[in-house]
Amino acid sequence: MKKNNENTNAFLIHISAFAGFMFPFGNIITPLIAWQTLKDRSTFLDEQGKEAVNFNISYTLYIFLLTLTFIPFAIGSIFRNNNDFWNNNQFNFDFDFDNLYGFIGLGSITGIVYLLGIALVIIASLKAKEGENYKYPFTIKFIK
Repeated sequence: MKKNNENTNAFLIHISAFAGFMFPFGNIITPLIAWQTLKDRSTFLDEQGKEAVNFNISYTLYIFLLTLTFIPFAIGSIFRNNNDFWNNNQFNFDFDFDNLYGFIGLGSITGIVYLLGIALVIIASLKAKEGENYKYPFTIKFIK
């Protein structure tokens, strides 16, 4: 295979993670399909495909875990000052700034991780287009 065509295919494997914006788990399924169809053509495509799939699975896992930790803070910030609900069955929706700290804090962390994932996919795509073997940081090696 020509080197230029190989680099373009590696670029497409990495950038296909943006299919996650179109359908659920597209950031995992699309690079997986692209890698499976192109892995026999060269070792470079095989390595970059594994790297892209491993990163997207890891990234999805990280976002899922952050979301799970976000839920108790969101619920707790709403119900923190509602002792009347349990005693008198009256719900007082007191949503002041003291209740929002955990909600905004974890939401900000999740947003930063989300934007970091987008930036890493773009960087990996551009490096692969140049023919460089890119390794994502903080990636769990599910596929070896």
